[in-house]
Amino acid sequence: MSDIPAFPRPYSGTSQFAQVGMTLRDYFASKAMQAMMSDPNLDMGCNTVATLSYRMADEMMKAREA
Repeated sequence: MSDIPAFPRPYSGTSQFAQVGMTLRDYFASKAMQAMMSDPNLDMGCNTVATLSYRMADEMMKAREA
């Protein structure tokens, strides 16, 4: 269920894009990334931070389903 919209809006119109914006998983990952990046002693590359952010988001999505 990683495609749940973070900020759902009612769909209207004929556009093929029924959901606009980021997913809840993306939102969780962005919050995890913010928390990690707030540490001035962080010594990780961008790829590592991104990977860990989405790993945390995936765990948050699992906890949400429990």
